[in-house]
Amino acid sequence: MTVDPATLAAILAMAAATWLTRIAGFLIGGRLVLRGRAKAAFDAIPPAVLVAVIAPSALATGWPETAAAAVTVVAATRLPLLATVAVGVAAVVALRALAG
Repeated sequence: MTVDPATLAAILAMAAATWLTRIAGFLIGGRLVLRGRAKAAFDAIPPAVLVAVIAPSALATGWPETAAAAVTVVAATRLPLLATVAVGVAAVVALRALAG
């Protein structure tokens, strides 16, 4: 297997950019004092990333996965995290079995 030098350079540059971004966030994040809207914005980042990762696959795979995602969203508004995960897994298994 041969690796094109341009491809290797691109991979190494992306790895360096990712590493530097993570390290900068770690070093700078502890020094930030956030209040009000800035704190609310930072608190919204993890759920937003999670939705950005899950939504495309939930919507592109089929109706059982889309319906299970909707059931899980409703469960998340009422249940703790572990129960929500259990409901989501059970919903996707049941709906996939129902779909055949």
